[in-house]
Amino acid sequence: MGAKPGYEVGYGKPPEASQFRKGVSGNPRGRPKGRKTKAPTLNEERMKAIILDEAYRTITVRDGDRNVSVPIARAVLRSLAVNAVKGQHRSQRLFSELLAGVETSNKAAHDEWLQTAIDYKIDWEQELFRRQALGIVHLPDPLPHPDHVLIDLNRGTARIIGPSTKQEKARWDEMIARKDDHLENLRSVRAMLKDETDPKMREILEREIAYDQKIIAMIKRVERGEQL
Repeated sequence: MGAKPGYEVGYGKPPEASQFRKGVSGNPRGRPKGRKTKAPTLNEERMKAIILDEAYRTITVRDGDRNVSVPIARAVLRSLAVNAVKGQHRSQRLFSELLAGVETSNKAAHDEWLQTAIDYKIDWEQELFRRQALGIVHLPDPLPHPDHVLIDLNRGTARIIGPSTKQEKARWDEMIARKDDHLENLRSVRAMLKDETDPKMREILEREIAYDQKIIAMIKRVERGEQL
């Protein structure tokens, strides 16, 4: 094929015969399969396992006046931190980069969890309101219940204080039932104590009251999501 009149061959202007034709791929065979997303080989996976085993293998190091056992990874980081404190610029830079990377990753995970909890609470509150407005009562409540998802925007925290699975829900319901039983028993024993005059019997009743109060307080703490 001859060149068109006025067409000059040069840099960025190859001969027309060697140009790609419109609508025709320059690589008709296509990309070889597996070249772009090559799976790791067995040797690579074994090497990763070896590296992790070594990183968390326990060794004995000197810590002041005593010997302590720590994973190799911790020992290396401790040595790096000590050298950074001593003024070694390379150690300071590397330690700062590691710390910044961890803090950035933790913040991203924290922000994602907080947003997920907020979205979950809002969505389910709207859904439960819709059910109530339409008189829908046959559907089960979600787990966890949105009332049990506590959001503190001032602190930027989110936590779940109630059951998240059917098994936890069963234990939760049992705990609530126990609280009601102890409350009823507490009222009954207090009424008995008012009319009791025998010192020994009063002592027994007072111990039972103290026991019921202790159990009720523990259950209430669990309901609030507090640690026992």
